Amino acid sequence: MADNYEAALEEVLAEASQLYSEDTGSASVNADIKKIIDNSERCKGVLTVLVTLLLYKIVHPDQDVRCHQCNLPNGFSGRVIDTRYVTPFMKRNQFPCMSESGWLTRSLEQPHPYTLDYQGKIQLIKREFLSVIDFIQSQNGNPRICLQMLFALLIRQRDNSAIDLAHPHHISIAQIISYLDRHFSLRYVGTARLPVLAIYSAYQCMMQEVQRYAGLSLLPLESHTSADSQSGRVADIDVTEPSGNVFEAIEVKHGIPITPGLVRTAYEKFKHHTIKRYYLLTTANMDSADWDALNTEIDKIARQHGCQVIINGIFSTLKYYLRLLKDTDAFISCYIANMKTDPVVKFNHKDAWNRIVAGEQ
Repeated sequence: MADNYEAALEEVLAEASQLYSEDTGSASVNADIKKIIDNSERCKGVLTVLVTLLLYKIVHPDQDVRCHQCNLPNGFSGRVIDTRYVTPFMKRNQFPCMSESGWLTRSLEQPHPYTLDYQGKIQLIKREFLSVIDFIQSQNGNPRICLQMLFALLIRQRDNSAIDLAHPHHISIAQIISYLDRHFSLRYVGTARLPVLAIYSAYQCMMQEVQRYAGLSLLPLESHTSADSQSGRVADIDVTEPSGNVFEAIEVKHGIPITPGLVRTAYEKFKHHTIKRYYLLTTANMDSADWDALNTEIDKIARQHGCQVIINGIFSTLKYYLRLLKDTDAFISCYIANMKTDPVVKFNHKDAWNRIVAGEQ
């Protein structure tokens, strides 16, 4: 049964990150949940109790979760579920919570069901708390959707909070690559953006130091979800000449091997541009790639267009680029600055970076 609670929490959290809609089926309940989150730092006990009740209703749909203690008729121990599963989960995800359990709050531990006339002196959000419980218990509201909304608002609140990013100084290129390798291996939504930021950071440095890029411009990064055909861009990263023509472009793939089909797709993007080089970089292992077929496509493009298509791994490319720089600290500074400002990079990515640098991950 433990696996059920833990799996349900992680599943709903993932859904909240990807499928979330601010609609529980009731406008009043939507407003109630938002008010609970707005007051979550001051009402941590209420928040964790509500998460526990929603979780329990998901795992045990026939349970009347208003009966939150075993000594109530047909009751269950909400405190046990909170202590074992919910509060540790809330702590792991940096959500507001009590040190042990929300049921240690006197106003919530009274031996009475959480009905609309519950007499406990809950501060600030009593009506909202009881209304959400009534919605899922008496009005057939969907507890999973309510918990999705609650988690999504907690994620938004957490991610909007400032977090200081660790800034290691004077570290070797090998150490930088090791940090990036672990950072790119995160299993969070949006992690595919990190290799793009790393390559872009390297270009920001090279534009200042490498003669090849003298007088050229590095275009700002487009939205992670923007289609190149709609934005007018050739790749994830574009370097342009003073005339506006694309000089060099870099397409970054995360966990996706480069295939002849991807090479042909890239050519369709740049064939009408007088571009010198087009890089296809990936974090995927290319040892089993069909290099004969890839080289056939590359040679065909060189003959037809003149552009040099270069296929390589992200890490080998970064190692080479970092060796060109006078001071690799500049690269770290750019990578951190880009993580701070890029809308795709969320709290989990930033927190993981800090733990990687601290040797905790």
